[in-house]
Amino acid sequence: MKKFITTTFLLGLFLSKAQTSDSAAVQPKLTFSGYAELFYTYDFNEPANHIRQNFLYSYNRHNEVNLNLGLVKAAYQTENMRANLALMAGTYAQDNLAAEQNALRYVNEANIGIRISKTKNLWIDAGIMPSHIGWESAIGKDNINLTRSFAAENSPYFETGAKVSYTTDNGKWFISGLVLNGWQRIAKPEGNQTISFGHQVIYKPNDKITLNSSSFIGNDKAKAEKKMRYFHDLFGNFQLTDQFSTTLGFDIGAEQKEKGSHQYNLWYSPNILMKYQLNDQWAVAGRLEYYSDRNGVIISTGTPNGFQTYGYSLNVDYTIFKNVIFRTEARGFTSKDAILMKNDEVLKGNFFLTTSLAAWF
Repeated sequence: MKKFITTTFLLGLFLSKAQTSDSAAVQPKLTFSGYAELFYTYDFNEPANHIRQNFLYSYNRHNEVNLNLGLVKAAYQTENMRANLALMAGTYAQDNLAAEQNALRYVNEANIGIRISKTKNLWIDAGIMPSHIGWESAIGKDNINLTRSFAAENSPYFETGAKVSYTTDNGKWFISGLVLNGWQRIAKPEGNQTISFGHQVIYKPNDKITLNSSSFIGNDKAKAEKKMRYFHDLFGNFQLTDQFSTTLGFDIGAEQKEKGSHQYNLWYSPNILMKYQLNDQWAVAGRLEYYSDRNGVIISTGTPNGFQTYGYSLNVDYTIFKNVIFRTEARGFTSKDAILMKNDEVLKGNFFLTTSLAAWF
């Protein structure tokens, strides 16, 4: 009798735990996270106002300790619904959202997603979201290099609109289509009546390779000055060995020269990023890049050859704890025209050193 009672008790306890586990799997999940990255940059061009080159929007203060990005985020997830709200501060927010209304300048994310299929991973998300373009994000710890590339700094970090997305059951394909307010916009520019569009396709044939294709089609100007812009972002991430990884990227864009014109101004940017993980704490990484924008669509210089600039960098990373990383980077620019600011002068070269300390939870 005791044996029967004991067996019944154990079976009941097991079933109770199983039911609790199954119930927990579908319970709503609310999580909180935070991220902060302090930095110091010494620019050998020594800008007197401490503001660095006007085509840089991250880590762009000279000779002062500052906050690049501080972020707090709440994320809510159920089987059929998800939502994110993130607020931020720092020079990144100050410079990238300078054109937005005051109340919106500190919003990093504010979006809601609804699953629209009972059997497939098919979602509609709407709101302020991270950009679907590029191989680098605003979160420094997630990037191979300390600072951002020309391509990242001069394409959207964030976007506002709605997207429908589908992930295959095996996780190898992600496909999405987007309707957007514009090119890195929360609020649409005054007088703009154009809806912008985009797409993203990600293919992961295995754990070591990720291929991405993203696009933007739209006009980011007022109706009277409408110029259609077409942009494509292509990159691949390759984990070649357990220690060595590389990212190859190429951005290209075209914008009408005049409203209704059949002629276009082009710009493009190839990139090679490499990282070698020495051990659990130390890593080295580098980047070679080029950005060509002769006609000043994205970066206006007013010089004969426009913005045609090479960049090169080398960074060393030290992981202090699993959620704290210290990074140091040396980076230089070489331009075809004298466009790189040094107080009241312009030069063809620029070299600077940056360190950062990032922590997250």
